[in-house]
Amino acid sequence: MLTLPITVITEYGVKNCIFTHSILLFLFLQSGRSERQVPLSERLTATPVKNDYMKKHSKQLLLSAVFTVLLVSTLFAQPAQTLIEVNVAPDRGDWIYKAGEKVKFNLSVTKNNIPVQHISVRYEAGPEMMPPVTRGNLVLKNGTAVIDGGTLKEPGFLRCKVVAIYEGKEYVGLATAAFDPESIRPTTNEPGDFMQFWENAKAANAKIPMDAKMRLLPERCTEKVNVYEVGIQNYKIGSRLYGILSVPKGEGKYPAILRVPGAGVRPYNGDIANAERGVITLEIGIHGIPVTMDASVYENIRAAALDGYQNFNLDDRDRYYYKRVYLGCLRAVDFIFSLPEFDGSNIVVMGGSQGGALSIVTAALDSRIKGLVAFYPALADLTGYLHNRAGGWPHLFNEANLAFNNLPRKIETSKYYDVVNFARHLKVPGFYSWGFNDVTCPPTSTYSAYNVITAPKTLYLAEETGHWTYPEQWSKATTFALKLLGR
Repeated sequence: MLTLPITVITEYGVKNCIFTHSILLFLFLQSGRSERQVPLSERLTATPVKNDYMKKHSKQLLLSAVFTVLLVSTLFAQPAQTLIEVNVAPDRGDWIYKAGEKVKFNLSVTKNNIPVQHISVRYEAGPEMMPPVTRGNLVLKNGTAVIDGGTLKEPGFLRCKVVAIYEGKEYVGLATAAFDPESIRPTTNEPGDFMQFWENAKAANAKIPMDAKMRLLPERCTEKVNVYEVGIQNYKIGSRLYGILSVPKGEGKYPAILRVPGAGVRPYNGDIANAERGVITLEIGIHGIPVTMDASVYENIRAAALDGYQNFNLDDRDRYYYKRVYLGCLRAVDFIFSLPEFDGSNIVVMGGSQGGALSIVTAALDSRIKGLVAFYPALADLTGYLHNRAGGWPHLFNEANLAFNNLPRKIETSKYYDVVNFARHLKVPGFYSWGFNDVTCPPTSTYSAYNVITAPKTLYLAEETGHWTYPEQWSKATTFALKLLGR
C-alpha cells in the first residue's frame, strides 16, 4: 500500500503524519479549486481522463492535492512511522484497570520490526498531563523491558512516556492506562441559570435576519451534486457565518448533515461524498470569514488577528469568543431548515475535537437535531487543572495559562461554555469515539462529559490513538449517522 509521510501544520502545532493511498486519493478528489482553475466541462472525475489534459494541468492538480493534504484536519492523519519505533502498551488488552490495581507497561524498541539490542531509554509515568510520579533510565539488553507504572487510587488515566536514543536522535512512545474511566466525574458545575442564559441568547439571535446568500461553485459541482459557498447573518447585524453547502441535484427531499469544524483557521471543501449518497451537507467555518480564499490568507489570519482566539473575552460570559460560535451552529441549522430541498425533519451534527464539542453543544441547544457524532470532544471539564488533573482543550487553566486565566470571572465564564454542562442536557442518540493517548483532548476530560450523558450513547474506543482516528472509526460513525437519517 502506498503511503506518504507529510509534515502538517495544524491548529495544534506541527504534526508528522502518514497518509495512505486511499486517503490521498479521497483528498485529491475532494479538493476544491479556485474559479480560475479547471473549468466544469473539464473537471476531473472518476471517468478516464485524456493524457493531454493531465499533462496540461498536472502542475495545478498536484498543487491542489498537496495544499488539500497540508490543510486537512488531523482527524484523517495517522502518525508517521519512523526508523526506530518505541512501542509501549499496558499489560491488559483493554488497557483498563480498577482503581488501586497496578499497571505494568510492556516496552519494545524496534528497527525494521526487530528489537534493538543495548539501546538506552528514559521513562516517566504518572497521571496524564500532570508532573510524573516516577522516572527512570534503562538499557534494553534485548530491546524489550517491563516498566512498573504504579497505580491510581481514584478514577483517571496514568500515562507512561518512553524516550529512546538511537544514533544521537530521540524517539518517543507512550501509552495510557485507564482506571475506572466510567466513574470519572467532572470538576466543573452547572450554573443555576445555565439554560436560561442560552435560551435568552437564542431568542436574541432569532431576531437577527438570516440574510442568506449563496454562490454556486461550478468547479466543485459534480454530476450529482451542486456545491455553494453560503453566508448567513449571525450574532449581530453585519456579522456573518460562512460554509460550504452541497445539495443533491435530483428531485425530492433530503436529510441533512451539519459538519462543524475542529479548531483553527482554514478554508473548507465541503462534504461532497455524503451529498453523493443523497444527503444535504453543510460544512461551516466559525470565524466569520469566507471559506474559499487562498490558503495563505488563513495562515496570516491565524498567526495574527485570531491567534489565541480561544481566550478572547473569557472574563465576560456575554462577550466570550465562543458565544458567537455556539450561536452560529444553531443559525446553520436554521439555514438548513430554510432549504426547499431539505426534508424538514432529519438532521445530524458531526465533528471532531472542537467540532466534537460543537456537535454536543448544537444537539443540546437545538431540539431539531436527531443525533450527533463527536470524536474526542474539546472544551470539556476545562477546570480539571484547578483540581490537579487534566482539563480539556484549550487548556485554559493549565500551568502555561494559569497566571493569565486563573481569575474568578474567567472560571465562572468557562462554566457557561464547558461541554460537560451541555452534555447533561442531551436527549438524542450520539456516537462517540476517542483513544487513551490523546494529549490534546485528554481522555479524563472527554470521559467527564461522556459520563454525564443520559441519552442513548455509543462509545467506540481505539485505545492506542491520540488526537487522530483510524478509518474504521469514521466508517462506524458515518454508518451511525446515515442510519439515523434513513440512509
